[in-house]
Formats: sequence, structure tokens, C-alpha cells
Amino acid sequence: MARADLDKQPNDVRRMFDAVAKRYDVTNDVLSLGQDRRWRREVFDAVAPRRDELVLDLAAGTGTSSQPFADAGATVVPCDFSLGMLRVGKQHRLHLPFTAGDGTKLPFADDAFDAVTISFGLRNIVEPLAGLREMRRVTRPGGRLVVCEFSHPTWAPFRTVYVEYLMKALPPIARTVSSSPDAYVYLAESIRAWPDQRALADLIAEAGWQRPEWRNLSGGIVALHRATA
Repeated sequence: MARADLDKQPNDVRRMFDAVAKRYDVTNDVLSLGQDRRWRREVFDAVAPRRDELVLDLAAGTGTSSQPFADAGATVVPCDFSLGMLRVGKQHRLHLPFTAGDGTKLPFADDAFDAVTISFGLRNIVEPLAGLREMRRVTRPGGRLVVCEFSHPTWAPFRTVYVEYLMKALPPIARTVSSSPDAYVYLAESIRAWPDQRALADLIAEAGWQRPEWRNLSGGIVALHRATA
């Protein structure tokens, strides 16, 4: 398993997600103590999809995050570079147009989407800045970006406890519920190595997005960044 530096090899990351696809949603629910459901609701509210809008859900995995947009009447395109994830998603959600795509080379036209969102996937793109620029390219002027990603807890004592949980408790729990527990060692390390809230906002601005802002969820375990094309 590749270590979680920021020079990730796309094939390694793709194989990792292919391996965890079968039990990915269940594992996330257990490891987040059910908080992932709340985080998905927050993403939905931040995107605020309107009927007949076209929404790109990048790093959509099995489509769990995509379904609420379809339920709201938007046309949602779940996109992921893990074929294993897409296969599992298609088994359960035949009506969604699952699309294979590399986050740094999206297979969509310029200015195609009204909104683009990515949850817990930006840090797994080999070049996050390139990924954010691609998201900007495929979003129409005035369109919205919502990034939900693990971040840095704002209260120092809790931050220490959180890091201990990631590195010590998460892998043993993953071994009991995941189809590929070693992958969660990588995921824990990638979370710990990820930039904090302000640094990510600066990266979003560097990619060409306007007025980036963020809101902390669960004490900063997760940050919800928003910006406009």
C-alpha cells in the first residue's frame, strides 16, 4: 500500500478503491460513527440543487452521495475513476448515469455543469490543484463548487485525540468491517497530511474559483468549502 504523501500514484489509489468498493458505504458509516450521513446532508444543502440543473458529483463512489440530487429533480452525473466503485453503484442505482473519469482530465465539455461537488475525494486526486482547475473548467460562469473534505479540528486537545483515533483505532475497526482494511491505513495518513481549512481555501482560489469560504463540521473534523465560478 502506497504511503500517504501528496505524490500519490493514480493506479495505486484506483486499485485501493476498487478493493474497498464492496463494503465501502458500510465501513464509512461505522468509522464515522454515523456522522457521514449528516455530512452528506450538509453537502446537499450547500449545493442547493434546483430542478433541471446539471450537477457533477465527482469521486461519487457508489452513488450514495448522488441520489439526493436526483431525488430533488436535478440531473446528476456520478463520476469516479474507480471502476470497482462504479460497478457496485450501478448494481444498486441503475437509473444514475455513472461515468468513469480522472479528476485531472474530466470527460466533459467546458461550462457544462451548474454545480460541481466532491466529498472526501479531493485529497486522493494526484494533483488537487489540477483537479480544482478541471472542476472550474466544466462549471458554467456563476456556477457553484462545494468541497467536503476531512480537515483539522479547531480545538487543540480534541485534535490530539482525533489523530490518535485515526492512527490507532481506525485500522483495527476497519479490519472488522472493510473488504480491504489495509486501505484505511492509507486513508488515515492522507487525512493527517491534508492542508487545513485556510490552505485549502487558498488552493481553491488559486484554481480560479471566486470567493472561497468554509464552514467547519463536527468541530473541524470535516470542512465544507464553497466557491463560485
